Amino acid sequence: MKKTEKMVYTAMLTAFTAATSHFIYIPIGFAKVFPVQHFVNVVSAVLLGPSYAVTQAVLSSTIRNVMGTGSIFAFPGSIIGALLAAYCYKMFRRVSIAAIGEVVGTGILGALATYPIALFLLGKEATLFGLMPAFLLSSFGGALLAYGLLKTMMKHRILGGIQHENSINNRRI
Repeated sequence: MKKTEKMVYTAMLTAFTAATSHFIYIPIGFAKVFPVQHFVNVVSAVLLGPSYAVTQAVLSSTIRNVMGTGSIFAFPGSIIGALLAAYCYKMFRRVSIAAIGEVVGTGILGALATYPIALFLLGKEATLFGLMPAFLLSSFGGALLAYGLLKTMMKHRILGGIQHENSINNRRI
């Protein structure tokens, strides 16, 4: 896939995330969990690779914050999740491992990275126990949806080999 095509796909996935952020979110305490972000993270990780997945996560989080449909907590979770999902896919070439990377990256590492921000902004000691379950639930739901979609697309040969283009073992790169 050419660089221009990857940029267009990144913009389309970012636009999809921004467009759905108005009506597909779950408010849990001081965070708005948004499974569509995690769905798009896994899709972009598999189809586009690490740099484009992280770019999509940063752009989506920024747009959601500007529109008022996201929170500052969206940045660490989505960026770490997209990065880990992409590197997991790049190393193992398995959509299931990319989905697990998203859940671990967002649900655990993202929640841990968000904890100092929440502690500073909210001043609550128990924020980690509020963030981690919310992040885990949201990332698991989105990663599960992405796994189902990508596996179905691969089974019916809709992707046509695009997903292997970002793997470390690809000889065409």
